Amino acid sequence: MTFSFFATPEFDFLTQFAQQLQVPAPHDLVVIPAHLGQGYVRKLQFGPDFKLVIHRYVLQEDLILKRQAVDGDNDLITIFFYNNEQPLDIAYTNHGQVRFSQRDDSAIQLTSNDLSSVIRFPAHHAIHYVVVGIKAAQLKALLAVREPHAVLDTLTAAGSSFLFFEGMTAEAKLLLRNITEVNLHDSLGSFYTQIKVQELLYLLFRKLFLRESTPHQPINSADAERLLLVRNQLLDDLGTPPVLRELAQQAAMSETKLKQLFKQTFGSTVYTYYQQVRMKEAAFLLKQGRHSVAEVGYELGFSNLSHFSRLFEKHYGLHPKRYSQS
Repeated sequence: MTFSFFATPEFDFLTQFAQQLQVPAPHDLVVIPAHLGQGYVRKLQFGPDFKLVIHRYVLQEDLILKRQAVDGDNDLITIFFYNNEQPLDIAYTNHGQVRFSQRDDSAIQLTSNDLSSVIRFPAHHAIHYVVVGIKAAQLKALLAVREPHAVLDTLTAAGSSFLFFEGMTAEAKLLLRNITEVNLHDSLGSFYTQIKVQELLYLLFRKLFLRESTPHQPINSADAERLLLVRNQLLDDLGTPPVLRELAQQAAMSETKLKQLFKQTFGSTVYTYYQQVRMKEAAFLLKQGRHSVAEVGYELGFSNLSHFSRLFEKHYGLHPKRYSQS
């Protein structure tokens, strides 16, 4: 099933999605028809400039969401919180999809509405994500930040094009579960949910504000697609350190542009990001209990196991062997 829409300021996902499914949407709730799967999509409006859409379902066929960019000013910021360990494909052009993550799809994405995107949700997997839509002025007032920061300046600047990714912490995952489990029949349910959404935004911006406050470089849909291809290349071969020159050639970018946009989008340099993902993969393999420390180290490209152990301990505070037994 494919659902295409234009990201105009007046677009309402829930209403249009209900029409696509040919079902009603009473009280801002769409229940997935039994012949398509099970679950629901729910919208909560916290004000004219602040809303939340909750997606929880399992579908009988793939769902492809195609968001088409529109020209003109649109000050709506879309924040996508995805919490799932099943494969997710995401792209910013119509030239194919890119796997979102190696082991865990859980991630947070902030994007301006002038970037087109294609996301494929696979059939027969539990889909759990929420989307926060908030106007720039509302976000600025909500955060009430006194000191300037490049990230917030970019998000709230008129006509700004941006794309940011952040990892999903365990604390954020717990908040997402709490949000979807709120009893909205309770008279204070919506109020409680709004508090939890604000807490979720706090966790996100606490991380974003740790990034360097450097001038923002313009980005478009083609750039976003290439950055995800580079990220996918890193994930595909964690045993081989990245070569910036080769990655830049594959992305059809200069090395300087790739370095700037990658760090701006993902919050770290290409090599630092690679090392972080490599250590997460090492932790994943060690926790499985089926691999020795040496096997994990060699699989991830470490010829010097002492170096692997030191690097792992730097990231997780424990020697790999102790971590696998904890």
